[in-house]
Amino acid sequence: MLYRESGSSWWPLLWGPAFAVFGYLVELVTGPASAALWTIVGLALTLCAVVWVNLRVKTGSVELTAEDARFGREKLPVTMIEAFTDVGAPTGAKVLGGGWSVPKGTTAVPLRLVDGTVVLGWARDPEALLAALRRVVRR
Repeated sequence: MLYRESGSSWWPLLWGPAFAVFGYLVELVTGPASAALWTIVGLALTLCAVVWVNLRVKTGSVELTAEDARFGREKLPVTMIEAFTDVGAPTGAKVLGGGWSVPKGTTAVPLRLVDGTVVLGWARDPEALLAALRRVVRR
């Protein structure tokens, strides 16, 4: 693994239990409290967070190995990359990973493929991604 960034951390899983504990404590202060109800609420919110974080990890991760570059769910063989420096990003260039635009909080990294098309990779730390690409793209 030459470069990796995760699409999300797993700490949002704590939001559901934290909200449930807070709600339970507020109920204890203001009147009768239902531990069973707040347990169910905490579990439901945690389940929603698990689904949300899992999807963010799958669709927002970037990985670069000696063989492949993966942006979200899309893999691109490194041998297909012709250039990654001094490549302009034309309007309407395909965004790798399947989105309409690069994910929020990331910077586009234009890549020219061997067939001449330009696609947009992306990274939170584009300089680190470019440095890793320099190690594997031999052009």
